[in-house]
Amino acid sequence: MEVSLADSARVREIAELFNDYRIFYRQESDIEGAVAFLQARFEKKDSVIYTASDHSRLAGFVQLYPSFSSVSMQPIWILNDLFVGKSYRRKEVARQLMQAAKQHAEATDAIRIQCATEISNNLAQTLYESLGYVKDEVFYHYALSVSQL
Repeated sequence: MEVSLADSARVREIAELFNDYRIFYRQESDIEGAVAFLQARFEKKDSVIYTASDHSRLAGFVQLYPSFSSVSMQPIWILNDLFVGKSYRRKEVARQLMQAAKQHAEATDAIRIQCATEISNNLAQTLYESLGYVKDEVFYHYALSVSQL
């Protein structure tokens, strides 16, 4: 499995997996919307995507968004999206993508990576905890919806 920093040349291929990721989270399929969304991320350089490929076939991706910690005055990365195609699951692909995210955070002098998953997603929780991620028991996280999906 080859893990590498993605660029816009593979946006259509990434969008297909991104669409599957959205469907996993109970969203309607929208390939063209996924292409447009990801293309905008590449153009605006407001996220970083690593892909895992098996002989040029895309197996999975992880997408990181930059943020900052005001308290520590250092960058952080928000690991917003992690997805592995069905035929590649349980083959260490997610672990390799998570390692790429960690290496990226270290290379950019970030203080931490933050991520979240559904309470019912036990597989993701097990993976995160096996890699040293700790469930936040200090802060409550809140969200305010300002538009309807």
